Amino acid sequence: MITIQRSIGDIAAEVKGCTRCALSRGRKLAVPGEGPAPAELMFIGEGPGFHENEQGRPFVGAAGKFLEQLLGSIGLTRQDVYITNVVKCRPPNNRDPMPEEMAACKDYLDEQIALVNPRLIVTLGRFSMARWFQGESISRIHGQPRRFADHWVFPCFHPAAALHQEKFRALIEADFLRIPEIIGQIAPVASQPQPAEPEQLTLF
Repeated sequence: MITIQRSIGDIAAEVKGCTRCALSRGRKLAVPGEGPAPAELMFIGEGPGFHENEQGRPFVGAAGKFLEQLLGSIGLTRQDVYITNVVKCRPPNNRDPMPEEMAACKDYLDEQIALVNPRLIVTLGRFSMARWFQGESISRIHGQPRRFADHWVFPCFHPAAALHQEKFRALIEADFLRIPEIIGQIAPVASQPQPAEPEQLTLF
């Protein structure tokens, strides 16, 4: 159990000066995350890209514009949700984050999750999904919310996938449209007994 002593702003300030891994040496700006804390919805992507590295904000490139469209489809804006990534600095040439880089940022993400205390965590892409769904295929389990102890987690494709392969666009759009229904069906986790195993939500 994490003892909450710092604010979301305290974490952001530390991330901006972080030198825990080699990614810090190649960054222009670290990208801690942004949004209200607490928030009902928390989105966790993989890592900053070119535009995020320039601006210090998550999801501000083409994938970010698509994310804003997806949020709009369910009546939300990015100001309504908390958005962050598994790693807080851009990997060179937008390569996949390495295990040691994700490990270096894990404490930051743990604290952010505790402070945001979301009713639903939406993972965007396979690297954030793997934090909870180890060894699973995103193609097989996307759109299937499951409860893991303190949180419900909803795995989705990364918005960038829809920009590179059109077949993913309809899948991620359909998954997003289910988010309000999922939120409506899950009570705050604090009021529920913790399951011994991951629990899957049955939607009606």
